[in-house]
Amino acid sequence: MSASKKIFDQLKLSGDIPQHIAIIMDGNGRWAKKRGLPRAAGHKKGVDTVKEITENCAEIGVKYLTLYTFSTENWNRPKDEVSTLMRLLLRSLKERVSELNENNIRLSTIGNISALPSAVQNELKEAIEKTKNNNKMTLNLALSYSGRWELIEAIKSIGKLVSQKKIDVEDINENSLKNYLTTKDIPDPDLLIRTSGEFRVSNFLLWQIAYTEFFISDVFWPDFNKHHLIDAIKSYQNRERRFGRVSNQIKENKKVKGFNNAQIHS
Repeated sequence: MSASKKIFDQLKLSGDIPQHIAIIMDGNGRWAKKRGLPRAAGHKKGVDTVKEITENCAEIGVKYLTLYTFSTENWNRPKDEVSTLMRLLLRSLKERVSELNENNIRLSTIGNISALPSAVQNELKEAIEKTKNNNKMTLNLALSYSGRWELIEAIKSIGKLVSQKKIDVEDINENSLKNYLTTKDIPDPDLLIRTSGEFRVSNFLLWQIAYTEFFISDVFWPDFNKHHLIDAIKSYQNRERRFGRVSNQIKENKKVKGFNNAQIHS
């Protein structure tokens, strides 16, 4: 048994594994600056980290991993940096689809994909098609994504249906709105990790993180590794997720679940 597998198995025994982890991958530029390197070097190293953390999450038992890969606001960066990011994305898609298949990982995306260069769009479609039957974990890339953009698009879609009298205003609720979000087919994140020590959500999954647990790491994304990931999951395992309830209600609910499970297996 490899050292990593042993560590991951111990983690599974220590508590619940988050079904869905979302990560704001921050600090590539500062990582490079600290080493006297161009920002592109940080982005390249960050791509290697994506590969490692994706495979780690799949091995640990995470079912959905959403990575904030490129935000709507990132289009405002210098043109040469945006071009570099698009080239890195294109190259990564071409080179790593086979690795996704080897690890039984399905690729999906959220965001305004039509804003991406046509070559990237085509490569994304091909990668999604090639991995569509994989079922160990879904890697969800947020590309040209903005939480506010997503909510506005959902409101527009619902507004059209109301104006066409296909639905009634009174029919709009949390569940119906969720059906118009880009994440409609996946559960909300259980754990949100942000690297580089920044305490903000940066317009990421604004609706979906209403009850998500946060973990802030001081480590820049290129240096984030399986040990930091394990620390984040351990922190999550030590939280009491109450969803508006009180501790006694959570404890009673666990007792009832335990009793029912015992009956099933008796």
